[in-house]
Order: sequence, then C-alpha cells, then structure tokens
Amino acid sequence: MTQETSTGTDRASELSTRLDGLLTRLDAAVAAAGRPAGSVRLLPVTKFFPAADVDILYRLGRREFGESREQEASAKVAELAYDDVEWHMIGRLQRNKARAVARWAHTVHSVDSERLANALDRAVTDAQAAGERTAPLRVLLQVSLDADPGRGGVEPADLPALADLVAKAPGLHLAGLMAIPPLDADIHASFAKLATLHTSLLAQHADATELSAGMSGDLEIAVEHGSTCVRVGTALMGARPITSA
Repeated sequence: MTQETSTGTDRASELSTRLDGLLTRLDAAVAAAGRPAGSVRLLPVTKFFPAADVDILYRLGRREFGESREQEASAKVAELAYDDVEWHMIGRLQRNKARAVARWAHTVHSVDSERLANALDRAVTDAQAAGERTAPLRVLLQVSLDADPGRGGVEPADLPALADLVAKAPGLHLAGLMAIPPLDADIHASFAKLATLHTSLLAQHADATELSAGMSGDLEIAVEHGSTCVRVGTALMGARPITSA
C-alpha cells in the first residue's frame, strides 16, 4: 500500500467514525426533544475541505453538502459531477455570484435582502432557459437575531415582506428560515426567538417548513427549538485544512 493510499484510507476511517458518532448524537438530541426519529437532517459542511473528502462522505451515504464560497463550490461540483447530490450554499452570497450559484445550488440558506432575492430569481430563470437547471431554487431567509449588519440576516420586522417577495418569484421556492446565534448570546433565547419567527412565517407560508439552525457546538439546543436541518462542519470534518482567505 502506498503512502497516498494509506492516507486516504486513514481519512476514510476518520470520517466514517466521526459521522457515526455525529449521527448517534443527533438521534439522541431528537429523542431528548421528544421529536420523531429522522425529523432532523444532518447537512455536512464541507467548505475548505477537498473534493476527496466529499467523495468519502458520498460513499458513506451522504447526499447533501454545504458550501460557503462560490468559486470553491463550483469547482467541486464540476469535479465530482454527481447526479444525485443536493448542494447547499450556506454562506453569505453577493449578488454578482447569483448566476454561478444558480447553476448548481439546490438550496441557498442565506437570502437576506430583496436585491439578492431578485438577482437569484433572474439567475435561476436564465439557467432554466439555458437548460442548466429544471427546478426552482429553494431559498431560506437568513434572519438577524442581533441587528448586526456585518453578520448578515434580514431584520425580523422586514421578514414578512421579503418572504412574500420570494414566495411570488417564479424561479424561487420559499423553503423556510436560517439563523446563526449572536456571539456570546443566550443560545436558548436565540433559538426560541427563531422558532417564534418561524411559527409566524408558517402562518402565512405553510410550505416554508425548513428551519436551518444549529452547528457543531449547539445542535442539541437547536433541535430542542425545532431545527429541521443542522449544519455541521468541525464535529464531522475536523480542523480546517486551509484558511478562509
């Protein structure tokens, strides 16, 4: 066995062990919250990790992956060329990246403005016309829980108008909400606030059932407060192999 093959085998074993442990942890959180088994999905966050790691997880049965940088994600999508994977854009998205993301994204978790929503709608419509995609783009509205514009998210007061706009856009499907708790905040209070906002959204948009909340360090609390999708990077992938620069 070559060193390269050995290294690949070691990484596959590491990811398999981490995945098994994480799924057990998620199942326990769902049970502790009194929710039905399988009601919360694990979204592996593979940003900053090579396509080889994504392929290992694919062979371990995963069919959804989260990325946060358009250029990196587009390269992985092209290299791996899966026909049965749902790629999620989970990071903040600039409008000038909308056209590229519309070619490969199943879901965008970070829509927080009308201008971004309109840009994505146009990009999806163009991609459909060009035969690059067939389905509308699932959109989650990122809600700000701390009024910090630097961290992204629509203000709760502006959420109904943005939801209505996305729901009417022909290229988009309003799927639900996403949020990241503020730094040093009361996590329970943050996720409780998000759950209340989601309940209000559902009263007007009954199909917007997705609640993307919870990461490596707080997934149990997110599940307790109704998350349907936990976005996990570090607990599954380990330390980042490259910087975010």
